[in-house]
Amino acid sequence: MSCRRDRGSLVIVLDPYETTFRSHSEQQTLRLAERLAAVLVPGDVLALEGELGTGKTVFVRGIARGLGILGPLRSPSFVVVSHLKGRLELFHVDAYRLSEPEELLQLGFEGILEADGIVAVEWADRVASVLPARRLQIRIVHLDPGRQIQIKDLGLNLSQRPGVEALENPGD
Repeated sequence: MSCRRDRGSLVIVLDPYETTFRSHSEQQTLRLAERLAAVLVPGDVLALEGELGTGKTVFVRGIARGLGILGPLRSPSFVVVSHLKGRLELFHVDAYRLSEPEELLQLGFEGILEADGIVAVEWADRVASVLPARRLQIRIVHLDPGRQIQIKDLGLNLSQRPGVEALENPGD
């Protein structure tokens, strides 16, 4: 484990597959997500977890901005899936209102996974049994002040992708 401070943001590197960031503002969270979007490739799945109000939708908004998707992004709670087009397609899934994982499959989730875009699933813990094993697990936790954002690479080999070094300093 290594630890370093970059311009006010503490970055803790646990191992090549898991990194934890401390965000002090919504803007820092957006910048981190934008930088992550730059290294995403078609087929990547982001599984976002965290309590209500921790910033999951803010993080997905940053992913959307990083993919060149303009305009407002809202939590798709009442429609479950939003489909947005940018440099890559983004499928924004909100599993909050689903009572069981199979409901996501009934909504055509397998087809979404095959659509060659990026899939970001909020409340992923509610549908974990139907998510692909290869994904980025993103856990956001309230801190006082700010947020802790843990990104765990479950088989996507993010650390081997060009441009991933931009994630090392999200606070600038």
